[in-house]
Amino acid sequence: MRTVTRPNRAAVWNRFVASDPGLLRLMAGLRTVGAIALTLAVLALRGAGPGLMVNGAMTAMVATFSIKERHRGAQALTLALGLPVAVTAMTLGTVLSTHTLAGDACFIALIFVAVYCRRYGDRGTALGLIAFQIYFLSLFGGAAYSALPDLCAALAIAFVCSAVVRFGVVAESTERVLGRLRKAFRARVAQLVSVQIDLLDAGPDDVEKALDDVRLHTARLHESAMMIQDRLDGGTSDSATASLLQRRVAEAEIAAERLGILILTARSAEQADTLALHLPHAPLPEPGDRLHERGDTVATLHRDLEALGVLVTGPAAGEHGSGVAQLRNRLLGYRDEENLPQAPAAVQDVFRGIGEAARAALGLRLALDGPQDESDDSPETKRSREELDAEDISIAAEEEEEQEEPHPTGLDRPTTRAAVQVSVGSTLAIVGGELLSPQRWYWAVLTCWVVFLNTSSTGEILVKGYRRLLGTVLGVIAGVVLAGAVGEHTWTAFALVLLFIFAMYFTAPVSYVLMSFFVTAMLGLLYTVLNTYSPAVLVLRIEETALGAVCGMVAAAVVLPVQTDRRTDELLAAALVRLGDVSGAAVEQLSGGIALDLLDKARDLDMALDKLRASTKPLTHPITPWRTRRRTARYIVALLETCAYHARSLAATAELLPYSRSVAADPRLKLVGRRIGHNIDVLVARVADDAMDGVAETGASLAAMLEPQAPDSPRHDRVTGRVLRHLQRLDEGVIGLARPLGVRISTPGKKASRSMAR
Repeated sequence: MRTVTRPNRAAVWNRFVASDPGLLRLMAGLRTVGAIALTLAVLALRGAGPGLMVNGAMTAMVATFSIKERHRGAQALTLALGLPVAVTAMTLGTVLSTHTLAGDACFIALIFVAVYCRRYGDRGTALGLIAFQIYFLSLFGGAAYSALPDLCAALAIAFVCSAVVRFGVVAESTERVLGRLRKAFRARVAQLVSVQIDLLDAGPDDVEKALDDVRLHTARLHESAMMIQDRLDGGTSDSATASLLQRRVAEAEIAAERLGILILTARSAEQADTLALHLPHAPLPEPGDRLHERGDTVATLHRDLEALGVLVTGPAAGEHGSGVAQLRNRLLGYRDEENLPQAPAAVQDVFRGIGEAARAALGLRLALDGPQDESDDSPETKRSREELDAEDISIAAEEEEEQEEPHPTGLDRPTTRAAVQVSVGSTLAIVGGELLSPQRWYWAVLTCWVVFLNTSSTGEILVKGYRRLLGTVLGVIAGVVLAGAVGEHTWTAFALVLLFIFAMYFTAPVSYVLMSFFVTAMLGLLYTVLNTYSPAVLVLRIEETALGAVCGMVAAAVVLPVQTDRRTDELLAAALVRLGDVSGAAVEQLSGGIALDLLDKARDLDMALDKLRASTKPLTHPITPWRTRRRTARYIVALLETCAYHARSLAATAELLPYSRSVAADPRLKLVGRRIGHNIDVLVARVADDAMDGVAETGASLAAMLEPQAPDSPRHDRVTGRVLRHLQRLDEGVIGLARPLGVRISTPGKKASRSMAR
């Protein structure tokens, strides 16, 4: 029984680790709940009443979640600075509570300063958030001047308890987080391989669902890779180690993503369009029977894909170390055409892809776990280790070059614009909120503040306001039920509050609606503790929330507006520039030149794409009435993701160039690179400057351009078919982007044609 239970427990834990990379949400929830619980315990021992306990609990929550810095020293300094800021905000709130106009003016000024301070990074953001929330807390709790000493003492206790939990009970470090992110990345690679097996097995009616699962897990793998990238600087001992880990993670991500495309191609009658992996409901290639031309082909692929999953997550040494080594040796043999089954070329490509993924898994394990036992290595495995060692040496010799980008100034600075917009929106919320309720107008201000957090366009604010209102309505219903069930049981209410706070932080990155639901339900319980609960109060919260959301939307649309289209065009141009950087540098190295920081450029492209994807969410949201724009936005983003995949793959192949036996530099690739670079420049000019005179150029297929002169000479002598396919798909993707962007397309021998307008 124990031998069965242990693997099951490990599988469940691996799934949980993959669902919460780095356990960031779990630790944030535990840290916040721990700080609140400790604060409540200390205040209870001091004989504090319910009002002080609510103030202390809410302060502990704010002091914990507002600090986002990575290093413990920086966190301690921000926490130390946060206490006087909190005391000042509480003092202002209590002193001005009886002076309506002065209090409102002070609140607006504090809101402006709190948002403006975001320009100073995580510390400025944290201190501004603490100031706003504590001032709001003074209004929520009805703080009186006579109780100010006790309130300040409760604030101090809350900050101390937050520090104890953060640095003692639930201690975290960048290195520890990065270690957990590594494990999550491995788990997500294994999950992606698992759903790729499902794609291999899927019948005609199940292909779309299986492909949706592959898309989902590919996106999750990319998310984990970006999270690791974000933590490398503070979580590794030196820049060489960070660069090595960055490269190995990128290689594993690319190899795993490519494997899905190869499987889709193998079970189709033609080459699968990479767009099918990035665009939901994209036309699927015609089904074929190439996989089933030999009865044992699918079984062999099953075995090898399952072996790949074991290789990614299995033990490096120990009881099963020898078995894992045998699996690794067999899979790596496919890289050198060893033991390839007699099957169509597309099916053999899947086996080659498994070999490349096994090589990436080996590199990832060496980077994460260090040297391993090499006694069971086959010649193919030894060759892969030699390649990896040579790459490690080259990484250690590289020097990083950082380029400074110009920053906007004045009202063009996002923090300044947001500060003005929030101040205007909050002023409207105060006026409207007091008309609804002179006692609880602050809920409208809170909603106006929240909808501006982490948003950069009017469309994003609209979507966020709608989600907050929906979560609030559902939370009010739950709050009515819970308040009636809890009654006067104060500690039961506090226990449920802790549970909801944990759920709030655990679900926040996943669903804003769920987070708003738990916040509102928690507030219903707090009103019960303060003996101010009534169904009318919670209904008023819905009204104030709706008012605050509307005020925020009006301010965003009227005051220094950033239209969603404008913001999207800016980010689209930036992503295209990054795409040109990556593809140009990769082609330069594949042509025999020298290009530096290829994978750094690839990660810059990924970050630009993530920003673009976030900015298009209002355009692609189900509630948008503009269906044509939604389809166009989805298509453009999917095409860009496809182009980025091929550009990343070219960069990864170019990185292998000095050590690979199958890839050699080919100067003729420069011609291809020039055409792709020119077309990207035309697209950038069209999007950024609305230039209408640019023409995108098409031509003969890249494979035809680079056919060897001698009829008997193999193409692989100069450049692999993989490089040609990636270049061809990249070229086609860039031309595909020209059409929805309204760029003219020119084919040799034909007059340039006008593509559809945006």
